[in-house]
Amino acid sequence: MRIAFATQDSVHINAHFGWARHIDVYEVDTTGYTFLEVLKFGGDLKEDGNEDKLGPKVNALQNCTIVYISAIGGSAAARLIRKNVTPIKADSGADEIKTVLTRLVQSLKDSPPPWLRKALSQSQPAPLFEDDIETNEEEVIVCALLLLTPRPLT
Repeated sequence: MRIAFATQDSVHINAHFGWARHIDVYEVDTTGYTFLEVLKFGGDLKEDGNEDKLGPKVNALQNCTIVYISAIGGSAAARLIRKNVTPIKADSGADEIKTVLTRLVQSLKDSPPPWLRKALSQSQPAPLFEDDIETNEEEVIVCALLLLTPRPLT
């Protein structure tokens, strides 16, 4: 799964989502984590009420499961959630990215907490409508065969 971090220094989770100029992205699984890329954003990011700055960030994160931030506005959080990206607020600006990554890897190896299981399930692609139809057709055929199969009375 892809995990993103709003950061000013690539060490700490210390950037507000809307104001972040850098968002570091990692791939995380049960074997460890790998740095993938730095997403860079420019322009007037500190302007409150400027909703235009959120679109490029939300779109850039749509393949991520979780984004860690120091703070986030309600509008940005809602946009991320609609894209099935879970925003998580760090406890403080001193929280280190590598510490969070290590804890995530351990959680994936053990038993992920409910919030992580939910985030993982939301990041899975939804089944295609055709797949649902095939499954339903198979179920209908099996049910029909069961109804038509004679059974001895006991």
